[in-house]
Amino acid sequence: MPSFLLSRSARAVLGAGALAAVLSGCSPAVTVDPAENAADPGCAPAMLAMPETVGEHDRRETTSQATTAYGEPTAAVVRCGVTPPGPTTDPCSSVNEVDWLIRQDEDGSTWTATTYGRDPAVEVVFDSTAVASSTLLVELGSAVEQIPAERRCLDLQDTVEGL
Repeated sequence: MPSFLLSRSARAVLGAGALAAVLSGCSPAVTVDPAENAADPGCAPAMLAMPETVGEHDRRETTSQATTAYGEPTAAVVRCGVTPPGPTTDPCSSVNEVDWLIRQDEDGSTWTATTYGRDPAVEVVFDSTAVASSTLLVELGSAVEQIPAERRCLDLQDTVEGL
């Protein structure tokens, strides 16, 4: 009789696990390597403020602290705690008061945007065929603004006027 109860308990646990899997959705967590400073306390407010959707892409669970992802298949991955970039001549775009260094990766459709002037920095790797940078960076902006700006991008006119 105890073996009957045990197998009945095991069936109940398995059934509860299957129900939890159905309720939580079928999407597995996105495997993301954490940034080197993912444990920085400055990341917490930004990550908690990340939107539930970006464009038409829903937020997904990830396997690492201070990360999130959007879309299935994955259209964008956000990591907080990357090393803040120093002064650079790389193109910088200001989107709703958040400065981003944006570069196209070698494959041509993947782009990386990294906040400039914020510590910790936030990095977003995204597929430009799945989500427009203008949509993505606007929608992430209010979350990223939880990390105070310490510096701003300067353009050529700003640097000439400073001489």
